[in-house]
Amino acid sequence: MSTPADLDPRTERYVQRFALKALVEACLVLEEGVATIKDIDLAMMAGAGIVPPPFARADAIGLDQVLADLERAQVEWGEDYEPPAILRRLVAQGRLGQKSGQGFFPYARPDAAFAQAPVSLESRGDFAIAWLANPPANSISPTVVEALSQVWLAVQSDPAIRALVIASSNPQIFCAGADIKAFTKMDAAGGRQLLDTTHDLFREFGRSSVVTIAAVNALALGGGCELAMACDIRIAAQSATFGQPEINLGIIPGFGGTQRLPRLVGSAKALEMNLTGDAVDAVEAYEFGLVNVVVDDHELLDTAVAWARKMATQAPLAIEQIKRVSGQGDLDTGIEAEKDGFSAVFASEDAREGIGAFLDKRPARFQGR
Repeated sequence: MSTPADLDPRTERYVQRFALKALVEACLVLEEGVATIKDIDLAMMAGAGIVPPPFARADAIGLDQVLADLERAQVEWGEDYEPPAILRRLVAQGRLGQKSGQGFFPYARPDAAFAQAPVSLESRGDFAIAWLANPPANSISPTVVEALSQVWLAVQSDPAIRALVIASSNPQIFCAGADIKAFTKMDAAGGRQLLDTTHDLFREFGRSSVVTIAAVNALALGGGCELAMACDIRIAAQSATFGQPEINLGIIPGFGGTQRLPRLVGSAKALEMNLTGDAVDAVEAYEFGLVNVVVDDHELLDTAVAWARKMATQAPLAIEQIKRVSGQGDLDTGIEAEKDGFSAVFASEDAREGIGAFLDKRPARFQGR
């Protein structure tokens, strides 16, 4: 592992030895389920003053290089430096850290046109990733909503993209909510415009044939929770947290929290969360139906990508109709909407292709027609 260039060789050797041992111990704590990657790195920084902390440092160097360093250290210094199983697994999967876009943490590799935007777009063939990149808290402001709208427009304009993952480039925060400072600078008309624009965008998520997947890595509070709820699928890391704390500011959720939350977790739990402002952790969110699945922190992006790839193979017209008619408030209205949607899809080329592929025992090739 790299060390400062001005150290003498003997000191450099001890620094490297310490850094490698710190990573081994951090991996053991992780593998035993004592703490998450983020918690371990945060504790190493805040408690031990180790900057950068072990996992972030390893990602920066390259996990393949760290593995090679540990294999040499094991030979030279003994079994205490045996490379951890998780490190070997990540390297075998090609997850090498910053240079590959995924290691212990995920790293954005945005398209050039979106590289400097507060929401960047990373195209990956038949799916894409929208990276929230508005430090320090990825707060939702008019600028962020505009950037997310531009990303959505680019996705909608590209017929090859069938799914969109919404993720955070900040390992400690998914989205901490609305930018309250920005709200204080708006008049009533400006605030209403932001609400209308955001709601229109979130509603488009629910009507499009593009499947939206929220990969929630950490805090998703207020507008961040509402952004996740506006997506079709929510995947949570173990250390993710969800909540609607607006009541603590004397206001109410403004981006759909009073409407989508009851539809997901039930009216009683939603009322409790909205009235108390109390957050729930990832496991509770799964138990209440707020998220679809909970995974280890370092598996979050890969899991979201796997869902995106699966969704990208599904029939776009059928996806659009399922999303349009699902969750109708009135059963009779919902059934009528479902019948209309089924009729529209059944007459499509995709339906004929899907049925033909099933009978032929081959993968279907849907074209969105």
